[in-house]
Amino acid sequence: MYIPEIEKKPLKQIRAYQENRLPDLLEYLNTNSAFYQRLFRNNNICIDKIRTLEDLTKIPVTTKDDLQKHKDDFLCVPKNKIIDFVTTSGTLGEPVTFAMTHNDLDRLAYNEYISFSCANTTSDDIFQLMVTLDKRFMAGMAYFLGLRKLGAGIVRTGPGLPESQFESIKIFSPTGLVTIPSFLLKLTDYAVINQIELNSTGVKKAICIGEPIRNPDFSLNTLGKRITAKWDLRLYSTYASTEMGTAFTECEAACGGHHHPEMIIVEFLDENNLPVKEGEAGEVTITSLGVEGMPLLRFKTGDICYHHSEACSCGRNTLRLGPVIGRKQQMIKLKGTTLYPQAIYEVLNGIESLENYIIEVSTNKLGTDEVLIKAACKTIDTNLENSIKNHFRAKLRVTPKIQFYSIDEILKQQMHGTARKPVIFADKR
Repeated sequence: MYIPEIEKKPLKQIRAYQENRLPDLLEYLNTNSAFYQRLFRNNNICIDKIRTLEDLTKIPVTTKDDLQKHKDDFLCVPKNKIIDFVTTSGTLGEPVTFAMTHNDLDRLAYNEYISFSCANTTSDDIFQLMVTLDKRFMAGMAYFLGLRKLGAGIVRTGPGLPESQFESIKIFSPTGLVTIPSFLLKLTDYAVINQIELNSTGVKKAICIGEPIRNPDFSLNTLGKRITAKWDLRLYSTYASTEMGTAFTECEAACGGHHHPEMIIVEFLDENNLPVKEGEAGEVTITSLGVEGMPLLRFKTGDICYHHSEACSCGRNTLRLGPVIGRKQQMIKLKGTTLYPQAIYEVLNGIESLENYIIEVSTNKLGTDEVLIKAACKTIDTNLENSIKNHFRAKLRVTPKIQFYSIDEILKQQMHGTARKPVIFADKR
């Protein structure tokens, strides 16, 4: 199924590999997927005429709305072939359940095996997983399976408190961590207060999930700089989603997440579903390869990114994905200025007196977007609100509303309901 180190093969060979697999995928969908049978029929698509990657533009895109409305029609296997059920996070709507077969789980393990390998991980490493493996969360299971396939050691702490994380670090001496980067910042703060010498822990690297640590030019953003200012860690960005069942992970060159061509075909599309040129931001759109349970064809993820096609110094020739600029559905129009949440995160992460926050977007009486920052600080003085607003004026030229809460109250709001990770962006429009 897979070609060893295909990412280092010539581009012509990589393209030929994907185009050889495309007809098999289309035939599989036409035979087993009620959704795609209907899509092909309603749009008069003859799958025999879809032979090249460019031919994919003849097929309508699939959206998150399609998944939410017709989720059962995407299933391609009988119920007795399903081994595991996972669900999306539901960030942009109702969560969607994905069914996975034995082969899908093997594929997931292979994906993280090559992703961790890309991030310079070997069987000599021990990784502390600061992510949940329960609550039908695909990512936690994927990291575990990938490290297991690689032969690395695994310490499954889950997203526990800093005290328990450092206790495990002391006992097991991990060389790497998997966590959201904002939690790394909490670990550094805890270490300073408790006089823990971070650079003597033996932890050398961290796979950063869920939040960008780089700017579009691949330099470390404010969050990344604050982490590495206190802890000499090698940070690796990664981008993934339940729907595509694969990841784009950085190598040592730190210039974008590498595409694994044996896992997915990827396009970058504009608002009219046409390919954008390199250097233009486009919506990440994927076609999954090798998935049995619920394969997707031209699925628009909602994530806006830049892509880069030149060969990497690590020897890989596949395209690379820049950090997520924002999600299409999360675009904000504040007082005439177009923003994505990431731009607001960047401002807030640069305010060291800010302990935690939630960004809440709503529609006001005039029908326009309104942004409220629910902020938690250890100490609040009369000048803090003005100081935060001045940061926004300087960076974004617009100011949101600010309300202050206790640290415990913000944590409670972030982890409401069945949330698997802190929710720091609440869209109430």
